[in-house]
Amino acid sequence: MPDDVSRLVAGLSRRSGESSDYDLNPALQLPPGRTLRHAAVLIGLWSRGGQTEVILTKRASHLRHHPGQVAFPGGKTDDGDGSPEVTALREAEEEIGLRPENVTVLGRLPAHETVTGYSMVPILGLIDSNFSISADRAEVEEVFTVPLTHVLNPDRYRVEKRLWRGQWRRYYAVPYGPYYIWGATARILHGLAERARE
Repeated sequence: MPDDVSRLVAGLSRRSGESSDYDLNPALQLPPGRTLRHAAVLIGLWSRGGQTEVILTKRASHLRHHPGQVAFPGGKTDDGDGSPEVTALREAEEEIGLRPENVTVLGRLPAHETVTGYSMVPILGLIDSNFSISADRAEVEEVFTVPLTHVLNPDRYRVEKRLWRGQWRRYYAVPYGPYYIWGATARILHGLAERARE
């Protein structure tokens, strides 16, 4: 296992609370009695050519929710899913053609609450080097990778803001080349960087 991946696995054992899209917005009022739906995503680490990369997707522009946004492979939990790991691997196979047997699950991060009402569990997995991407064009416009060194560098992150439902919302962003990685995806990656640094 590459050294940078081993460092991340060690960081998974450190206790930390759940994260949220509201972390940078303490003044935002959460709906009382809200019920969160369950989801899971795969933080896929792909080591090839002497470098470890993170697999991300650009969602199809025709989708109803988050069109064109950068996201991890993943989605909502189905009734038959026995665990977040099952959800993340099933969704990754559907979206980018990654078969479960080509992934070694390394662990999970605490759940992340999104502004869209999901409790999303990030699953960390090491992908076989011989994996070949096969995107489902109905859901995914593009599959791309970002060097792990980029997202583990705290200097790459910035806090930005935009108007959301009549209020200014602050969020993390970690751009890479032409890709604008922000919101829940950037917040989860920021949490990963914090664990690797500790």
